Amino acid sequence: MFLGEYHTKFTGKGRVILPSKMREELTGKVLVLSRGFEGCIWGFDEKLWQEEAKRQLLVPATEERGRLMRRYLFSGSESVELDSQGRFVIPFALLDYASVKEDVVIIGTGDHFEVWDKKAWKKHLKDIEREYGRISQTRSSEGSN
Repeated sequence: MFLGEYHTKFTGKGRVILPSKMREELTGKVLVLSRGFEGCIWGFDEKLWQEEAKRQLLVPATEERGRLMRRYLFSGSESVELDSQGRFVIPFALLDYASVKEDVVIIGTGDHFEVWDKKAWKKHLKDIEREYGRISQTRSSEGSN
């Protein structure tokens, strides 16, 4: 399971190191990177990517949402290989999509990891905390009725 939050910088043009705790979760040296949501890049172990792809392909291509998700997800995905030091290169199109500049945050999200621009991650995390606070307040006020 991919866990944790790691702050890093590029070690070359678009090249970043995957934290060692995350590398331990991999079954091989190949990652699949994809456009994520909310402006991040998704990273999957190759085997977990196959599982996710199968789930997405369950929605028939005859349904519009199936076609749209396929176009979004698969057109923005690429296999990359880890080097001997655990580094990988993020394709330019994905860096551009996620507006990742210099300061990089890699977060674990269970079955995959996400790559964020540091400023974007801080803002998104605050949004999550604000939303979670509203959810918690709603739940606690419902419980007191």
